[in-house]
Amino acid sequence: MKIDIKAYLNSKELTIYQVSKYSGYGYTTLHKSFNKKQTSATPLNLRDLDALAQSQNKAMWQVLKELEEHYLSDDN
Repeated sequence: MKIDIKAYLNSKELTIYQVSKYSGYGYTTLHKSFNKKQTSATPLNLRDLDALAQSQNKAMWQVLKELEEHYLSDDN
């Protein structure tokens, strides 16, 4: 399974720069994480989830629920 983080950012009208600015996490760190190829060994991490939540004034569980319900796909 793969999370389409780019589709999530687009649908929320967010950029990596905005997420970085609002969350306090470094742009380079988030850019590398959001653009890396996901494998079963490298899922979305808690820092990324926290950054997305902070940038939208949401709880991490709310963001995770949205990601699981709308942005999860088979990685085939």
